[in-house]
Amino acid sequence: MKKLLMTGVALAALAGGASVAGAGDVKIGIILGFTGPLESITPNMANGAELAIAEVNAAGTLLDGSKVVPVRADSTCIDASAATAAAERLVTSDKINAIMGADCSGVTGAILANVAVPNGVVMVSPSATSPGLSTADDKGFFFRTAPSDARQGVVMAEILKDRGFDTVAVTYTNNDYGKGLADSFAAAFKDIGGTVTINTAHEDGKADYSAEVGALASAGGDALVVVGYTDQGGKGIIRASLDSGAFDTFVLPDGMISDNLAEDIGPGLNGSFGQYPGTDSQGAEMFQKIAKDAGFDGTSTFAAESYDAAALIMLAMEMGKSADSAVLKDHVMHVANAPGEQIFPGDLAKAIKILKDGGDVDYVGATAVELIGAGESAGNYREIEIKDGSIETVKYR
Repeated sequence: MKKLLMTGVALAALAGGASVAGAGDVKIGIILGFTGPLESITPNMANGAELAIAEVNAAGTLLDGSKVVPVRADSTCIDASAATAAAERLVTSDKINAIMGADCSGVTGAILANVAVPNGVVMVSPSATSPGLSTADDKGFFFRTAPSDARQGVVMAEILKDRGFDTVAVTYTNNDYGKGLADSFAAAFKDIGGTVTINTAHEDGKADYSAEVGALASAGGDALVVVGYTDQGGKGIIRASLDSGAFDTFVLPDGMISDNLAEDIGPGLNGSFGQYPGTDSQGAEMFQKIAKDAGFDGTSTFAAESYDAAALIMLAMEMGKSADSAVLKDHVMHVANAPGEQIFPGDLAKAIKILKDGGDVDYVGATAVELIGAGESAGNYREIEIKDGSIETVKYR
């Protein structure tokens, strides 16, 4: 583990600056919102991906000894033009072989349409959850290890009903992620007998959300569902709600769950609850241990999905005997699913050997990976509640 940790630290340092790669090396672009509304959870997402890369490099056997070099780029999470430009640099200047990312749904769709598909580059997103991506014209180059919000909306509705909530107000960040999840939830909640009093957008980057909260309060509801970002408007909505007394219980989906939010809001967030992708599988426990040994929190939102996304890219390369995206895209679904020997975090060297010897692997990974349909996760969720300022796991769904 000491060797693995040292390798990971070295790779992380490399990824933060200019990349140095030999002619036979493989480059994986890691494009995430290092600035923007998810910047507090992005570092652990990158750490997760780079941990998988460090594990493979420690083995030294991928594609007969190729070194994998991560190259970071900033998606900003919300600026499609900036994200597209960053992805273009990864492809044209850095000559990356595949992309681990992007993170937010809007920028992911922009990169997919404008960069990945035209250049034939595989993308495996750990966190882009918009239902619209399920039907994107991706030519087989796009996959994701986080489930679609079509699934999250149903899970969130079930959690509310199980907790005895019959009426809720909904506010969502005005983009693909926000609207997609809000609409999915509203439909699912209605189907099981719940009432959505209002379902309205908010804009990020405002200093004052009192007007938005006033409209939500007028509509009423037993709780406020905040489909937003932990470092942006979602936080502002919660603050304004608490300041005015409009709501005191908040329902938090994946983009709103971070230690920073719990610390920043303080006791007013106690009793609020929500969900984000996660599982109590054997692989999750294994990942959390190796992440802790590497110096970061493996339970952080989308960290495990990022490890799995990078791992799938590299195993697909080995199965196809090529780092060319045009080849590896045809092997992602195969390494992700049965049949084959089950592969968990820490097993990547073993997986490479099995593939090298002509065998099959079933990558279970940190999130009980099972890719369905157009290459997306079937979906497992961790239900959480804020207690005494901390995020506590209640159960898994």
